[in-house]
Amino acid sequence: MTQLESEPAVAAAPTKLGRRRDLTRDPEILAAAVDVLAETGYDGMTIDMVAARAKAGKATVYRRWSSKAELVIDAVACMKAGDLDAEHLPDTGTLRGDLLAMIKPHSIEDGQRKLKIMAGLMSLIERDPDLSDAVTAAIVEPRASANRFLMRRAIERGEISSDCDVETLALISPSMAAYRSLILRKPVDRDFLVSLIDGVVLPAVGLGASRDER
Repeated sequence: MTQLESEPAVAAAPTKLGRRRDLTRDPEILAAAVDVLAETGYDGMTIDMVAARAKAGKATVYRRWSSKAELVIDAVACMKAGDLDAEHLPDTGTLRGDLLAMIKPHSIEDGQRKLKIMAGLMSLIERDPDLSDAVTAAIVEPRASANRFLMRRAIERGEISSDCDVETLALISPSMAAYRSLILRKPVDRDFLVSLIDGVVLPAVGLGASRDER
């Protein structure tokens, strides 16, 4: 037996693992990023502000996201749709009743906040298609999806024609709300939303508006 054969095998040294990422802090940091975005916009936002709001170290934030842009994309993508999921949508028996029932104080406040975030991101949206997709999915699509659902249900019960261009019509209210807020700098309040439903959306789907309920 050779000397090499007689020597015991040397066990391989265990691989050292880096510090495991604490995923429990991610929701807090992302929520803080959304809050700062709503207050300052993208250009005014800093990682220091987000870290302070989340009560986390700056290094903690940078371990998760290497840049402010990456953090913002994730933060916007994680924004909740609120009560716009199909199971939470009203069913009053009429399209107008359903659309009016969605106008609640908290939904108006949430919509205004999201529009402020969109306004603060305009300078970056033009340069980053990923952010544009995230903004569309988080801010525009939930409302458009709810409108589609309500309109298709109105078609199923025979209230409006199946020839309606639901895809286009569903974008009327979010588009006009964004224009009013971002361009005209006017509030998107209940009076505006009711006038939009009665003066634009309902005529577009072939319905007249009853003015009894505002």
